[in-house]
Amino acid sequence: MPNGAGSSSPAGWPDDPPRIGVLAEQGGFASHLEHVASVGAIGSEVRGPESLDSLDGLIIPGGESTTISKAIRRDGLDQAVVSFARSGRPVLGTCAGMILLGRDHLGLIDISVRRNAFGRQLASFEQALRIPALAPEGAFPGIFIRAPWVEEAGVGVEVLTTLEEHPVAVRQGPVIALSFHPELSGDDRIHGSFARQCAEVRDSGDGRTGQGEEPESEGHAGQ
Repeated sequence: MPNGAGSSSPAGWPDDPPRIGVLAEQGGFASHLEHVASVGAIGSEVRGPESLDSLDGLIIPGGESTTISKAIRRDGLDQAVVSFARSGRPVLGTCAGMILLGRDHLGLIDISVRRNAFGRQLASFEQALRIPALAPEGAFPGIFIRAPWVEEAGVGVEVLTTLEEHPVAVRQGPVIALSFHPELSGDDRIHGSFARQCAEVRDSGDGRTGQGEEPESEGHAGQ
């Protein structure tokens, strides 16, 4: 469980907390759900398209990107996730989630990604990162496990932080992609920031009737 270091809770929505789903096909979804709960949001597992209907935001966790990609195609979630993001509702992808959000898969953020860029499992490490847009108070403990990095980003992509001169946190419209695993740290600031974004979009009315900013890439869901 998050230990409150850099805690973002209480989040200020006691009567109407945002509802955040975590894709639960494979990977570290349980830890994300713990962080979602720690910031006062309502978390739920997403295993089919119908699970997305009532959500204000979606997290795509780390795991095996090939396995997750096959599972979401099998369960009809690929196009559903694309529609969800393009409705303007926020999406956060971590590690394998970054890969799935990029040009070669769902095409929801205009990036090309290098898999296992920092090495295989034995090369896993923790690195303090400065990410003012997501965790403004001090460094965030970035945990990198078989982590990707961004090889190329389109002009509409905002780089939030880099490591070894490579982007490891990026944003385009309502979509955020991270190379690392915030859910494995005891710091819930990124989940708190994401939950606030979800609540703000919901309360503004932009997350269900409007169209999200579409990347300039030619990515296709389920590629």
